[in-house]
Order: sequence, then C-alpha cells, then structure tokens
Amino acid sequence: MTTQKVSFYNLAWRWHFYAGLFVAPFMVLLALTGIIYLFKPQLDPLMYGDLLKVQSAEHALSADEQLQRAQAAFPQGKISKYLPPATATSSAQFVMHNDGREVTVFVDPYRGTVLGEQDAQYNLQAIARALHGELMIGTTGDRLVELAAGWGVMLVVSGLYLWWPRGKSSAGVLWPRLGSRGRLFWRDLHALVGFWGAAFLLVMLLSGMTWTGFWGKQYADLWNRFPAAMWNSVPQSDQQARVLNTATQQTVPWAMENTPMPMSGDHAEHMNHGAMHAAPAAPAISLQQVVDLATARQVEPGYSITFPTTAEGVFTIAVFADDPRNDATLHVDQYTGKVLADVRWAHYNLVARATETGVMLHEGKMFGWVNQLIVLLICLMILLSAVSGVVIWWKRRPQGGLGVPPLRHDLPRWKTAMGIMLALAIIFPLVGASLIAVWLLDRLVLSRWFGQRGSARA
Repeated sequence: MTTQKVSFYNLAWRWHFYAGLFVAPFMVLLALTGIIYLFKPQLDPLMYGDLLKVQSAEHALSADEQLQRAQAAFPQGKISKYLPPATATSSAQFVMHNDGREVTVFVDPYRGTVLGEQDAQYNLQAIARALHGELMIGTTGDRLVELAAGWGVMLVVSGLYLWWPRGKSSAGVLWPRLGSRGRLFWRDLHALVGFWGAAFLLVMLLSGMTWTGFWGKQYADLWNRFPAAMWNSVPQSDQQARVLNTATQQTVPWAMENTPMPMSGDHAEHMNHGAMHAAPAAPAISLQQVVDLATARQVEPGYSITFPTTAEGVFTIAVFADDPRNDATLHVDQYTGKVLADVRWAHYNLVARATETGVMLHEGKMFGWVNQLIVLLICLMILLSAVSGVVIWWKRRPQGGLGVPPLRHDLPRWKTAMGIMLALAIIFPLVGASLIAVWLLDRLVLSRWFGQRGSARA
C-alpha cells in the first residue's frame, strides 16, 4: 500500500471515528422511536381500542351533530381539527385546545357517545414522533437531528471506504470470518452490517432529511415548485401550508408545505388585511358541508379537516395517504364553500413525487406489512451497527485514552477526498460548518491533548 493510500485510509478512519462518536446515540434514538412509529397501525388498536373502535349501525350522526357532542363534553375547548371515521367501525376524532392542553376527543359517530379523550401531544406515538423529529426540544432538536443525519451520510461514505477489500479475501468483507472471536467478530459484524445496509441507510437518511427545518426547507424551496398560475385566481395569505404540520401531527403532505394558504376571498373584499387577521373565524358553512365536499371530490378516507382560526382562514381537507398517489389537499372558503385549491398527485413535479414516495417508504406505509418488515430490518441493522461500533472502540481504546485513530502529519492533499468533503459541506451546510469546527478542535486541541497516549493502531 502506498504512503498516499495509507495516509488517506488513516484520515478516513479518524473522521469515521468522530462521526460515529457523535452519530451513534442519535441513530439509536431514531431507530427505537422509528420502530415505535412504524408499528402505529398495530399498536394503536391494541393500546386504545376502546377509543378507536365502535359497533357499526345503520345510521350515523352528521358531522355537525358529532361536533356538538364533543363540544358539549368540553364546553371551554376550542376545536381545531376533525377526523371523520375512516371505516364503518372507526370512531370520529376531534382535536381541541382545552385548559392549556391539546386533546383528542373520540366520539361514537352512530350514538354520539363521547368515548374518551387522549392528550394529543403526550401519548406514545406523539412522543415517539416528536423525539424522532426534534428530540422534543423544538428548533434546537430539529437542527441536532439534521446534523446527525448529515454526519450519518459521512459515516456511511467513510465506512464504505474503510470496508473496501483492497485485495483481501471475501471472508470478513462479504461474510463474517468463521470462528472469529472478540474484537475481530465485532469488527466483521460492524463492517458487514454497514456494507449490506449502506444503500438502505442512505435512503432512510436522505428521505428523513426532507422534513428537517433547515436543509429540508431549502430543499423544498429549491425543488418543490407548482405553477404560479395555480394560485392566481385566489387571494393568498402570508402563511404557508407548513403551519398546519407540527412535530406530533402530520396534516398536509410534504409536497404542500411551502405552498401559500389561500384566504376566504368573499370576506377579504369587506375587511382590510390587519383587521381581518385579528378577527376570529366565523364559518358560514357547516362541517357536514365540508365532509360532503370531500366525498364529492373523492378524497380518500383517513383525511382530516382543519378549521379556520381567523376571519380570513380556510377549511383545509388533507390526506397524507399511505400511497402518495392518493394524496389530496383542498382549501375551502369558510363563507361560501368554494374550493380555492385542490392539489393532487397529478400536480406534483417529479422531485415532489420521488420525495413523497421516499417518505412513505421511510415510514413503512407504501407496501403494507412488507414495507414495515423491511424498515424494521433496517432499524435493527442501524442498532446493530451502532452497538458493534461502540464495542469495537471500547475493546481497542488504550488505558486512560480516548482511542482516536492517530493523526498522520504527512497526509497528502488528496484531491478526490477534498472534493467529497467540499461537496458534502455544500449539500449539507450544517455538516460543513460542524466539519470545520471539528477539524479545528481536532487540529488545535485533541491531537495535542491526547497525543500518542490516545492513539490506537490501525
């Protein structure tokens, strides 16, 4: 092996070490919370069957009658969303703000009985989703998750370079060495899981990053475009549809997040913008009319109806379908019932379609239980890779040292490596900024602090 190859191998190993040190705890958390959310369709009926399931009957109450029953049970509650029964044996759900909490109220659509309530933000699935997306600490958590995902990409790329056979036999490269024990066993396990799972892990990381608050928003602004003419005939507010999505609840599809929210136009003619924005909503159409509209427009069951919050606001009918080809987002004038926008799969461009498909594959929803099992396998591979990496480090770390791979001072300026790092820094700005910070820390502090004491043999 030439000096140049040895040197770059050394550099790749060192950066793989740093990336793994940072990424491993996040990957474990994301894999565990991902598994919980992955099996939401199975877990929810088991845990909340008394709230979700009802006995079907011949006649169902109208949406407005169901609304009255929910409101009567919580007179001070302000209802923000309605989820009509998705099947003949499903309950109706109303999301409302009550006593400073966001709660979901479950109503029997046939008998009008209030089945119970659930904290909309602090139930198992909501907590798993919030941890998965932003660690339950808002914007800071979102940035940390995005940073971990970006470094995860670097981890995969550097790991593939370290795995590359370089004339070795297939044992320990494509399959584990028989009879291996100790650190050698864990090394083979880590390398093989990383190699066989690399493509899947990259798909999971990149599809997940489309939802992040910094990179994901820039990605959407760059690629997720609709013809401007689609919005020319309706008055637009200064808000985007992304305001309907939260860390714990998904309302509109990714493709709709950066589209403008229309305004209830007839009302806009009689009020100035400032006064209208401050005034409360006063819908002139009934909830049942909105439901009938969704039925007439053949919106797939499982959709939600978000209520207007201001005098200029609109009703939003949205379904974030397991099969993105059934996605639908409709904005409805709260005074006239006029459909101001109706956006479907046919309106998505190629990037939006690819992204929506990637998200559904990421969540294990595209192909039913087969998709779930594949994503479960990927999550288990992530856990195994993280655990085996930590075990390898623990077994080879020197007494009293961190075990950082040694820094060679004769490293050549390898153009391809510099190109890869520059590309990652440009594509993922947070990774680029952190890369510079870690490089400075490593160069000025860690390499001097630990010196030879913290080094390990390649």
